[in-house]
Amino acid sequence: MRFGTTMAASAAFLLTAGTAAAENWDLPAAYPASNYHTEILESFADSVEENTGGEITITVHANGSLYKGDEIKRAVQTGQAQIGERLISALANEDPLFGLDAVPFLASDFDSARRLYEASKPALVDLLAEQNLHFLYAIPWPPQGLYTQQPINSASDMEGVTFRAYNPATARLAELTGAVPTQIEAAEVTQAFATGTVESMISSGATGYDTKLWEHAEYFYDVQAWLPKNMVFVNADVWEGLTDDQRSAIEAAAAEAETAGWAKAEELAQWYKDELAANGMTVEAPSEELKADLTAIGETMTEEWLASAGETGREIIDAYRGN
Repeated sequence: MRFGTTMAASAAFLLTAGTAAAENWDLPAAYPASNYHTEILESFADSVEENTGGEITITVHANGSLYKGDEIKRAVQTGQAQIGERLISALANEDPLFGLDAVPFLASDFDSARRLYEASKPALVDLLAEQNLHFLYAIPWPPQGLYTQQPINSASDMEGVTFRAYNPATARLAELTGAVPTQIEAAEVTQAFATGTVESMISSGATGYDTKLWEHAEYFYDVQAWLPKNMVFVNADVWEGLTDDQRSAIEAAAAEAETAGWAKAEELAQWYKDELAANGMTVEAPSEELKADLTAIGETMTEEWLASAGETGREIIDAYRGN
């Protein structure tokens, strides 16, 4: 098993945690090198090296080349990689808090997504700390749209359509529309559409652009369902083995990366849609019926999320809504 670790290996890792800062860190990522999330990771790595005077260098492994997306968090937790990036909502089966930013229509623009992030961040940091991870920063994707191979005018038109799921929220949304969810990681999207494994998905314009989805899907409905985020985290044992100066240097680089990433996501949101259209995809707003159907589904999923998240979830939503 890939993540299996012996007791001896674990002991060796703990003994070397204090000196890991003088070595190169591996940072596995799930998205292509050309994606802005990965470009921000590269800039972050450069800043860390500069800020630490070369004491810490980071090698970014893009597009699932070191670990696949669903392997990354576990790899960092167990010390097989020192640092990693993962889509937060993909972890929702572990804890409802991870699924918050993929609740449909709870936060569907950058301003509301930022407020939701600030309301939930303290709980997210604490949850990761319990899992042997130190949180560094998070960056959003542009608002999510619906990609399909045929026109969709209402949720009922999704009945029986195979649908790419990449987290529990997208799987649940598919179920509520009558679509058939199939778990597909980002690196496998092109192949899944090309082979007919899936016929539709909800994702950002960035994913459609990166995968040249216009070759396999004709429509992009700009439903602006939610703005999921990627987060970057460090193994907590490695983090504790750093000096105060090294931790401060990395936190400064993380803050810089987060600011740049949020700005880049907002800057690119319209550009991605323009590129999809320029390459022949029909890009349009959803019909009033489809919008109403999806809004109703969003309300159902918000209530389901609150029921699963308990008091912590209610406190976050109250803080987000200013209650």
